[in-house]
Amino acid sequence: MPGDSSLLAMTLANCLPADWRAGLFVGRILTADGPSPILVREGIAHDMSRVAPTVAQLLEKLPLATGAGQPLGPLDTLDLPLLSPVDLQCVKACGVTFALSAIERVIEERARGDASAAADIRSRLEERVGGSIRAVAPGSPEAAALKAALIEDGLWSQYLEVAIGPDAEVFTKAPVLSTVGAGAQIGIRSDSTWNNPEPEIVLIANAAGSAIGATLGNDVNLRDFEGRSALLLGKAKDNNASCSLGPLIRLFDGDFTIDDVRNAEVELTIDGPEGYRLEGASSMNQISRDPLELVRQTLSEHQYPDGFALFLGTLFAPVQDRDDPGRGFTHKVGDVVAISTPRLGKLVNTVVTSKDAAPWTYGLVALMTNLAARDLLKDPAA
Repeated sequence: MPGDSSLLAMTLANCLPADWRAGLFVGRILTADGPSPILVREGIAHDMSRVAPTVAQLLEKLPLATGAGQPLGPLDTLDLPLLSPVDLQCVKACGVTFALSAIERVIEERARGDASAAADIRSRLEERVGGSIRAVAPGSPEAAALKAALIEDGLWSQYLEVAIGPDAEVFTKAPVLSTVGAGAQIGIRSDSTWNNPEPEIVLIANAAGSAIGATLGNDVNLRDFEGRSALLLGKAKDNNASCSLGPLIRLFDGDFTIDDVRNAEVELTIDGPEGYRLEGASSMNQISRDPLELVRQTLSEHQYPDGFALFLGTLFAPVQDRDDPGRGFTHKVGDVVAISTPRLGKLVNTVVTSKDAAPWTYGLVALMTNLAARDLLKDPAA
């Protein structure tokens, strides 16, 4: 099943938020009987499968369910694999929500996916539009004026449209139940030669569309595919094991709020098998659209009866050369990617090709069959 955490020499304790004993968390574990949602309060993990057999259902029962469940012991001593903390939720993502990422997408487009052509285009674009993009609010009259000027200069792009126009880019990142969790392998297409991780904060919304918590995510991106054509977004984004989430969902409460998301510093490290190391960060206070505005646009003409997870985008776009000068960064098989914030913990995954990653075989039919065999599909209140 996606998300088996046995693949990395790491411990759960090393991936927990700094204040994990104080927060309220939801996650999923793999028990001998099958996947089960857990609730962590005051540092103690509780199996919630008899209260709500899926995370989607558990989130609808909060806060009433916070006092229930079977105690499993302190979270840092839990000896069961962590899975991705979402199950039935749709997995959505927002793109080009930072000025820097907008510039990088225009570079991909103009380079037609050729990494060797990117450096010269990058310097010219940053000189012409970098400061202007950072200075305007999306959808504002100033943004419209900038658009007109860029069209006149021949610099307009579909990526700038979603960066400073009225409508955010919102797309479906991964099928239900296909995401992987902390410690799992994360996949890139075997035929991609220019790709990178996208370290992001992911909001978790319930069926009513309210943001009720957050987790970390890696929205793997294939820059060569999307650069050749934006119509290849599906191939660039949705591949086997190409989306990781975790380690846990931190629920909003009096101590952890949406403002913690707005002000978070998302750190990234990549350690390559050849000794290469890359470090970077994404400052959420540089986002062009407020996270709750992105939630609003996701909901504007759609409903999500099982809730949804929403990637908020990233400021991070690695341009540091890894091999040949001028070719920038791309993943290698064996890269260990770690995404972290003090309040959400650390999400660690090892890069493989999507062909070599553990195949996704545990879908909705398998889950419902398992829950039925465990007699968990009856309403506990009935």
